[in-house]
Amino acid sequence: MPDQKRKAKKGEKLEKPWFKFWPEYVPKHIEYPEIPLFDLLKKSAEKYPNNTAIVYFDKEITYKELDVASDKFATALNDLGVKKGDRVAIFLPNVPQFIIAYYGAVKIGAIETAISPLYKEREVEHQLNDSEAETIVVLDLLYPVVEKVWERTKLKRVIVTSLKEYMPSAKAFLGSLLRKIPSRKVERRPNLYFFQKLMNKYAPNPPKVEIDPKEDLAALQYTGGTTGTSKGAMLTHMNLVSNAVMCIEWLHGVEGKETFLAVLPLFHIYGMTTGMNGPIYYGGKIVLLPRFDVVSTFQAIQKYKVTVFCGAPTMYAMLLAHPDLSKYDCTSVRFCISGSAPLPPEIQKKFMEVTGGVLVEGYGLTESSPVTHCNPLDKSMKTVKVGSIGLPWPDTDARIMDIETGEKELGVGEVGEVVVKGPQVMKGYWKMPEETATVLREGWLYTGDIGKMDEDGYFYITDRKKDLIKYKGYSVYPREIEDVIYEHPAVKLCGVIGKPDAIAGEIPKAFIVLKEGKTVTEKEIMSFVNEKVAPYKAIREVEFRTELPMTLVGKVLRRVLQEEEKKKIQQT
Repeated sequence: MPDQKRKAKKGEKLEKPWFKFWPEYVPKHIEYPEIPLFDLLKKSAEKYPNNTAIVYFDKEITYKELDVASDKFATALNDLGVKKGDRVAIFLPNVPQFIIAYYGAVKIGAIETAISPLYKEREVEHQLNDSEAETIVVLDLLYPVVEKVWERTKLKRVIVTSLKEYMPSAKAFLGSLLRKIPSRKVERRPNLYFFQKLMNKYAPNPPKVEIDPKEDLAALQYTGGTTGTSKGAMLTHMNLVSNAVMCIEWLHGVEGKETFLAVLPLFHIYGMTTGMNGPIYYGGKIVLLPRFDVVSTFQAIQKYKVTVFCGAPTMYAMLLAHPDLSKYDCTSVRFCISGSAPLPPEIQKKFMEVTGGVLVEGYGLTESSPVTHCNPLDKSMKTVKVGSIGLPWPDTDARIMDIETGEKELGVGEVGEVVVKGPQVMKGYWKMPEETATVLREGWLYTGDIGKMDEDGYFYITDRKKDLIKYKGYSVYPREIEDVIYEHPAVKLCGVIGKPDAIAGEIPKAFIVLKEGKTVTEKEIMSFVNEKVAPYKAIREVEFRTELPMTLVGKVLRRVLQEEEKKKIQQT
């Protein structure tokens, strides 16, 4: 558990600049347990069998019960023909079935691939086909999407579940009666199974599977790229185990006693590590919320005395802006980490005043499981630098390299590309050797993010991956939206950028040149696009133009459009 032996790596120098302000309680080097990811659950079930692992709508599931449930699901998958190395897709919100299916799949050596519940047909179809998943676990409300793409994929088995299955029976009954808890009837058909029936049918006897933690994959975690092409980051068992261990060491809480609010989506790597794998490694209580809602979040914090809350800046901002803020007691919260987008200083300060805890900014990406940097969780704020993503985590090295070649290391204060190296860095991109070779060089992950390091070893992100839009912490890739716009018969040319927005961070805005003689309204374009993409990718504004700024080879200059938009905002 978190008291693993620590030792310096052979031949590694300790005089990194960031060690000057290194938290005293955090080891600089950790001897990570070389175990399969599912052993995190098994060990906590042995050590804390009666500790609450999950709270879901007042229903409590102990560590022993969770371990047994994932064993049952693993047994069911094995009997249905799922083998080591097969991909199992999980298309669920934050419900206990996500954790059960996730750990059940990896227990038989399968590779899980989580799909955003916000995804529409084309996005789901792409991920299923690219991952070659033959099994999917899906919420009944999302089943129509799977039903439509089923025949165009390699799916052999579909397992359906519902929001009510793990709720307290009285609450589930009342929810159905009052129609407050949505559900959908799914008709029987060949190769379609029901989650609860499988759980009732099988004993917890999964086969023993040999896992090489450093080589075998646990997850195919999909991310976008600067071109908008969705890529599967191949994360090994050790990638995920090491980041969970780092997370808990940085936290420095009380093992078996912390209560984690899991409101970040578990399908996203940030939520997966900080809301599931990390807490499970630590024997903590996970309070599951299926979606972010201000009042539900307040109620959960107050009722369960949440001590750890990892979120995105927009979440903290929305909580602080709510008129009922003063009605709830949030003083149990001791540790908060903000990621996925820059944390505004005023939000940071105010949230700490309300909770009495510490809120700091961190950094990571899907390809690194995800966390690589964070500010110390220092309540005095003496070692916290506002605006910085903080210090590299244990056993994580970071550098700033020149943008042109990526071969020259830059000095203090110089701006270049942030590159990182550590046990949490992915094996590569699934079936994409050229993309892998571009971002992984001699073990160093080239993040594509532009930043700098100060004289104390604190890192700063000064720009993001080229053209990436951050809407409420979600990554939106312009190319994907442009591809959909180009499907409209009236569109000649288009460019999509992120327009600065006080609440969302950025909103996707489209600039469009129409074909001669064609007419279409802003509303029609938005409806056309927004029906085909997840809500967070939806276009919020459309501007029609007679021409767009172009390069000599005919590429739309999004950077110029972005600068024009910023100037307009400054002038208003």
